[in-house]
Amino acid sequence: MFTGIVEDNGVVLGLVANKGNLNITLSSKLVSEFKIDQSISHNGICLTVIEIKNNTYTVTAIKETIDKTNIGKWKVGEFVNLERAMKIGDRLDGHMIQGHIDQIGKCTKVVEADGSWEYTFNYTASENITVEKGSIAVNGVSLTVVNSKENSFSVAVIPYTYSHTNFKNFVVGSIINLEFDVLGKYLIKMLPKYR
Repeated sequence: MFTGIVEDNGVVLGLVANKGNLNITLSSKLVSEFKIDQSISHNGICLTVIEIKNNTYTVTAIKETIDKTNIGKWKVGEFVNLERAMKIGDRLDGHMIQGHIDQIGKCTKVVEADGSWEYTFNYTASENITVEKGSIAVNGVSLTVVNSKENSFSVAVIPYTYSHTNFKNFVVGSIINLEFDVLGKYLIKMLPKYR
């Protein structure tokens, strides 16, 4: 479980296909605090550390993850939002995020708004929804939805988030990972039973 508060921007150092899987090696200032078998959020994708060596670490993505996220588009040198799993008893500064990407989306608009930025994203029609002032995780960043529409929404990003996440690299056409609010997903599944 994660909170969507990014701790570091990791850098992709290597991408190696391994049968249907993809091994990804990254660097991060947090590596000394990682351990083998630890879950780390990478752009919102929960991946397990399988190796630590010389201030770098490696994780593996399976075919399901490659098919449903933007991980197959990563390149060497790319910045990735990193967050370690939350600790029980810590403050929940963002919102509850599982690290299970629901689907990808596409950035359709970026507007600088006098010191902050507004991003608009579209996503393919699905059961997933956003609600005005509800929570959404975009590339693992916990954000508040503004301008919620069918299959699109916007978020406003403050300067700190802009400079400490890979939002600063988003342009129109950027493909991003989306995890919709877990409570909303359960409610949508339950509603047909009570109609």
